[in-house]
Amino acid sequence: MRLGLIAMSGVRVQNQDLMQLGLTLPGFVERSKVIASLPSLALLTLAGLTRSDIDVSYHEVPDIAGPDEFPGEYDAVAISSYSAQIKDAYTLADHYRREGTKVILGGLHVSACPEEAARHADAIVLGEGEAVWPKVMKDLKVGALKQVYDTRSSSFDLRHAPMPAFELLDIDRYNRLTVQTQRGCPLSCDFCASSIRISPRFKTKPVEKVIAEIHRIKTIWEKPFIEFADDNTFANKAHAKRLAKALAGENIRWFTETDVSVADDPELLSMLRDAGCSQLLIGLEATDKTVLDGIEQKTNWKAKRADTYLEAVHRIQQHGITVNGCFVLGLDGQTEESFEDVAKFVRDSGLYDVQVTVQTPFPGTPLYERLKSEGRLLRSDAWETCTLFDVNVRPDGMTVDELENRFKDLVATLYTDDFTQWRRSAFRKQVRGAH
Repeated sequence: MRLGLIAMSGVRVQNQDLMQLGLTLPGFVERSKVIASLPSLALLTLAGLTRSDIDVSYHEVPDIAGPDEFPGEYDAVAISSYSAQIKDAYTLADHYRREGTKVILGGLHVSACPEEAARHADAIVLGEGEAVWPKVMKDLKVGALKQVYDTRSSSFDLRHAPMPAFELLDIDRYNRLTVQTQRGCPLSCDFCASSIRISPRFKTKPVEKVIAEIHRIKTIWEKPFIEFADDNTFANKAHAKRLAKALAGENIRWFTETDVSVADDPELLSMLRDAGCSQLLIGLEATDKTVLDGIEQKTNWKAKRADTYLEAVHRIQQHGITVNGCFVLGLDGQTEESFEDVAKFVRDSGLYDVQVTVQTPFPGTPLYERLKSEGRLLRSDAWETCTLFDVNVRPDGMTVDELENRFKDLVATLYTDDFTQWRRSAFRKQVRGAH
């Protein structure tokens, strides 16, 4: 039996003005290329769980533009996609089903919109796939696929995490590979559409399993660049220090996402630097604590930390670790002045990298449900606009046109060669000033 694992890949902004602008702004385009170059860790993980009597191959499809974009002939395919590419994934699924191929759909969007996804699949997997994948493969082999495999009422123990099948990759296509060290997040931000939506309970993977995965990657890439595919890698500081200590002997460079509390622990920052940490991506979201009020729904953590942002960036970067600060425009309470506030923060902090996005209501999030109930979604099923750069909501402090136009202006400011070089220089001065 032949099984094709197919990932929809790439980032395609719908706003053509922004796309044209991006063509002349290397810093902005660079981030899209990095995202597009990441393989699907979820599918590689399922491949590692697939029984040996099934012939497995892995493919990525950036676009559905013609028959050449339909890879291979298979007895079954498993397709995973983010919301922005889900309609292409459905097109792909419908094609295979017409050809008599069994189709299995899974991923964050499928878990958020199961009834929609079920119309395009022979089987859908909801929640964490590892717990049910052996059963799916057994049923597939005997011709008894169930329509729904639902693991949302349980929690997969990462002590039993399988080794992802990295060997299926054409390694020359990638500038980094992903490894997961934890799942979920102790915070609960209303807009977050990451693994917290399929794994509400925060949990860590044993450090020895993480290192084993890095060793497996090294068999196909001697000195890899690793992205830890986590929601908040260092939320558990004890686990973070065990991980950093283990990574120190691996001679790799790596990148991950976390929150500003990492700046509170100088010992951890020194350990991360010595362990090869190249950059931390930190969701700052906004510079105004009144805007941040209520975004984190458990303890209002984001708003409480807003006053520490500048010092946190300085402290992290003084340890020689670059910070990619992420901001969201179009949040409730923001006005046109908020765009200049972001630019000012970048200048004042000396952020090495910056990522700006527009407020995006992903399906399955509290934000989506709230904006839908308020009648503020421009279209309730415009999944193709879930790119983080396209507007699909009426903001409360400006018009849609004002949000789009000011966002384009901010992008044009932040990603010029001059400003990018200034930020690089500011980082080097911060490092020198700390020694």
